[in-house]
Order: sequence, then C-alpha cells, then structure tokens
Amino acid sequence: MKHFLIRYIKLFILIPLTLVLVNSCYINSPENPDLITTRIKTSECRVIKHPLGESCIPVKPQRVIALDETSMEVLLALNLKPIATAQPNITGSIIPNLGKKAEGIVSLGKDGQPNIEKMVQLNPDLILGFSVSTEQYKLFSQIAPTVTLDYIQNGWKDAFSRIAEITEKSEKAQKLLEQYQQRVQELRTFINHNLKEKTISVSRFYAGNQFTEFRTKYSFPGSLFTEVGIPLPEMQNQLTTYENQPLVSVSLERLELLDADFLFVALDPGAEDSFQKYQNSPLWQKLNVVKNQRVYTVDSGYWIFGNILSANAILDDLFKYLIRK
Repeated sequence: MKHFLIRYIKLFILIPLTLVLVNSCYINSPENPDLITTRIKTSECRVIKHPLGESCIPVKPQRVIALDETSMEVLLALNLKPIATAQPNITGSIIPNLGKKAEGIVSLGKDGQPNIEKMVQLNPDLILGFSVSTEQYKLFSQIAPTVTLDYIQNGWKDAFSRIAEITEKSEKAQKLLEQYQQRVQELRTFINHNLKEKTISVSRFYAGNQFTEFRTKYSFPGSLFTEVGIPLPEMQNQLTTYENQPLVSVSLERLELLDADFLFVALDPGAEDSFQKYQNSPLWQKLNVVKNQRVYTVDSGYWIFGNILSANAILDDLFKYLIRK
C-alpha cells in the first residue's frame, strides 16, 4: 500500500510538470497557419458516454492503451493494435496464443496496478479498459481520455459491439460476429446429431489454492456452451444460487460436482501441483469422465475470461476434442 501511494504521489507531480513543459513549448513557438491547422485537427474528438462519465476521445485514436487483455483482444480483432496492455493477475495470458498479432505490445505490469510512469511516457491518445474504479479513472484521465466499460462475462458480445461503436469499427465487428456465429452453428449442428444429452464441465485450478471450482452458465465459457447447445450438469445448475454467478468452489471431498461427459480443466500458471493433488485422489479416479478419458487440460489465458478472440480459441478446442470423440 505504501508503494502504491508513493507511485500516485509521483504521478500527480509528474503530470502537471509535463503539462507545464508542453504549454511552455506552445507559448514559445511562433504561430503559423500550418501549426494552427494541426492543433485544430488534433483537438477534434467525439464525446463518449460510459459508466463513469463522459470522455472526448480522438476521432481516429492512434496510441491506445488497453488496461487489460480482454479489451486488448477486442482492439486487436478490430485491427486497432494497442501500444500497451496489462497482464492478468492470476490467469494465464492470451498473448502467447496470439503470435505475431500481439508482437510489440508493451507490458504495463499486472492488471489493476499498471505502471503509471510508463503510461505517461507512452503518450497515449486513448486509454480503454474494463471495470476501472472511480479513483483509477480520475488518475488515468489526467494522462489521456479514458473510457471504461463494465465487464459481464456472459455479455461479452455486447462489450465487443460497444468498443467497436466507440472506435467506429461497427461494420468490422458485425462481420466478425457473423463469422463466429457460423462456427457456433456448425458445432451446434454436430452436437445435436452426435452428442445429444451429453454434458460438459469446466474447472479451474489456481497455483497454491487447495480448492478448485466449476464455471457456471453465467461464466464466459459457460455462455459459449449455451450457444453451442451442450449443457452443464444439472447438479451444477442447482448450486448456482444467483444470477451472473460465474463460479462455485469445489473442495476435494466434493469432486463429484465436476463429473460430466466432458471435463475441461483450465490451468493457471503454476497450478500443476494443485491439479496433481486432485488427480492423486481416489475420488478423482471414480469420476466417470476420468474413467472415460475425457478430461482435457486447457489454457486459462483464454478459457476463463475474454472476448471474441478467446471465444474463437475455445471453439477451436471444442471442435478439436468434441468432434474427435
């Protein structure tokens, strides 16, 4: 906490100083028509309403900072490569799965605590992210126009369309969603003909955590299962006690809650030991999904949270494992 406060204090000193220096440059520069025209162009912006207020953003932002990888993947999908982003605190990163598409994006550290000094140095013209606090919003807005959106896991399409609207890429987003729906329908058709009444389950293992969990129908992967028409086990639905509850914790003694026809295990970085502990349990060996050898380990970097690129990556896994079986 002390280190966090020190960084804030440094920022409040750094930003006004930077503004003073910039203003001094303008005052001392000779006026000419070209310079005035440039200023007018750079001052053009559009007012965007969002949960924390209104921000006037550039008409065509060129230096966008994504405050999290979920907003980063939306921008990448829309061909608006951000200059920097923050990595998830616990889950894996999707960046290794994106190849050249994500090359050159600067790391700002961990999600929720981005390197403020680096943000200032990068000179962004737009800062974009999900679930930004009021305090963070005030801070980031001193660096560049900032837009924040609420993150609802099973509402990722709405978030995708909203960011596309903000960045004036709605037509591109519509095409990507249509392509995604075509893939969903293809998989749904296969499931209806070949896997009727089969169930699917998703668990997540954390590094050093003695519990696991199952992801509900309100989670990011759960919403995809609903679309392709393969349900979660009924027992899991019964234990989902409130709307938009994305997960339910599962102790070693309640492993039967994970059982299904297919089980996808999303591993966080360093979670192999935690997963092994469960695998060594006699209760694990009694699961039907284990006996039938239909347990598949996947990357939490795109299976737990995400948007259009992660959704397509999950579909890749579903095509790979469900159709193969």
